[in-house]
Amino acid sequence: MNPLALWFHKLGSPPWFDRFAARWAGWAFLAGALVIGVGLWGALFEVPADYQQGDSFRILYIHVPAAWMSMAVFGIMAVQATIALVWRIKLCEVLAMACAPIGAAFTLITLVTGSIWGKPMWGTWWDWDPRLTTELILLFLYLGVMGLYNAIDDRRAAARAAGFLAIVGVVLLPVIRYSVVWWNSLHQGQTVRVFGESSMDPSMIWPLWWVVIGTKFWFVGSLLLRARADNLRREAGKAWVARLAADRPEATRPAGREPAR
Repeated sequence: MNPLALWFHKLGSPPWFDRFAARWAGWAFLAGALVIGVGLWGALFEVPADYQQGDSFRILYIHVPAAWMSMAVFGIMAVQATIALVWRIKLCEVLAMACAPIGAAFTLITLVTGSIWGKPMWGTWWDWDPRLTTELILLFLYLGVMGLYNAIDDRRAAARAAGFLAIVGVVLLPVIRYSVVWWNSLHQGQTVRVFGESSMDPSMIWPLWWVVIGTKFWFVGSLLLRARADNLRREAGKAWVARLAADRPEATRPAGREPAR
């Protein structure tokens, strides 16, 4: 078997995934914190103030990476949900459902920072602008996925139902992306481009890329941590979980609960 295919095959094993997540989640968080820290330091102390917006533009270094992640995480969730529905891979259900709270957090950060940025620029905290409205709908979709998953007792049936909602909801992503093109909008057009020339001065862009990369590491750490917890809950009662509990009782005992005496 191809080494890469073998690695993915192993990753689908709940015990193997648990070991993988336990090993790498902390490193992903550490890398994310360091990289985001470098980016924020550059955004606050190295980049000059914008000639039109002054220092208020610096919220861009949080707003833009969060906005990109809000859409990227939903896309990842929809892909995992599709794999789970087509090939019945249980771990993909776990990963898809673990994406929802993380994506909702990024979407909330996007909306809050957008409102803070919009107040000095537009004179209002909120406007039913196409980009803002579609981003709010994205938050509701995340909450819908989370609510549906927790409303059904059967974990696999719950994941399939919530995953189907995620797959349907993915049609919103291009609407968010092109909303400033399709409709009249207060929201500014695309300033930073991954491919092609950006309208921002190069001296102002480098901290943004650091934060963008850092949020990816942070997402990986959060995904592994949440997926590992859900994986352990689903596999409770299996022999490998019992062995893990015997070897490391603190790894499987809910926080705040003392071991039985």
